[in-house]
Amino acid sequence: MLRIFIGWDSRFPEPADVLRYSLHKHASIPLDVRYLKLQEIGLRREVDPLASTEFTYSRFLVPHLCQFRGKAIFMDNDMLCFGDVKELDALDMKPYALRVVKHDYQPANTVKMYGCPQTSYPRKNWSSLMIMHCEKLRLWSKQVVETQTGAYLHRFQDIPDELIGDVPPEWNMLDTMDTSTRLIHYTNGGPWFEAYRNHPHAPAWYEARREMLAASLARFAPQIAARAFPKAPISAPHAPPLGETVTHI
Repeated sequence: MLRIFIGWDSRFPEPADVLRYSLHKHASIPLDVRYLKLQEIGLRREVDPLASTEFTYSRFLVPHLCQFRGKAIFMDNDMLCFGDVKELDALDMKPYALRVVKHDYQPANTVKMYGCPQTSYPRKNWSSLMIMHCEKLRLWSKQVVETQTGAYLHRFQDIPDELIGDVPPEWNMLDTMDTSTRLIHYTNGGPWFEAYRNHPHAPAWYEARREMLAASLARFAPQIAARAFPKAPISAPHAPPLGETVTHI
């Protein structure tokens, strides 16, 4: 079963739900999808004023959470999947500690999402989707994730370049879509933010959200109806004694 960890932010939890729905919708293999909720994973760090999400650092705790065994994928919550993650699972991880889409991203805007500062640094967005060979990432211990700088973690310092493999670019397309897109990343801000309601690719996210809510309603509607309208007990009709005439009024 493929383990996928989604970054989770208590201020806007719904994007993670929509991403999870889209992953399951298109997957042909079993998935174990989990959220990185700070109150559940025990990460202790001082508040970073430059951190735009609650999962800025928690993503690097995934190998620790997996006991440094096997393979796992991390994804930012502001993504929407259109492809079968079996394609990611099939990528050979034996030579690598990580696989990522190696963006050369230079943001043009100075703010993103809900007005937080946009920062620029080497390897920006590489850590937004990571396939991790957990045994080879023991350097990301809990202590390191709690104490090291954002630059150290997000730039994959101390991980040799030859241990960082590629993910096909269609699996992390930044604010754009075409016929090849397997996953879009609303990296500047998705349509769940007021300022991005009219994002060029907002309709795709709205449609996935509608499908998710409809599927949820269909799943729970019978249970809700059963509680609201319990069935009356059914008793067998009383049969008259032999020879008795039944009069219909």
